[in-house]
Amino acid sequence: MKNCKWCDVSFETKISYQIYCSAECRNFATKENIAQRYVYTKRKKRIGKVRLCSNCQAQLSIYNDDLLCSFCIVSPKEINLTLKEIKAMFDEK
Repeated sequence: MKNCKWCDVSFETKISYQIYCSAECRNFATKENIAQRYVYTKRKKRIGKVRLCSNCQAQLSIYNDDLLCSFCIVSPKEINLTLKEIKAMFDEK
């Protein structure tokens, strides 16, 4: 008995080197590996290239897959406004 590398279910192997319990698990694992390789190669292509935030023109990291920097995605003003609204809701009760 082996455990499937994808879903961790125990199964009886048909051949000695089988690692997935079904073709479905094998396909999911293959698609996941392809997606990981795509992200890795996409980031490797960014090395040495200057990418700028489309909002504030700050330089983006090669690991940032967005077009905006983290400060533009989450605005401190919006966070403070939301916190004030939440506090006001609790103060009313």
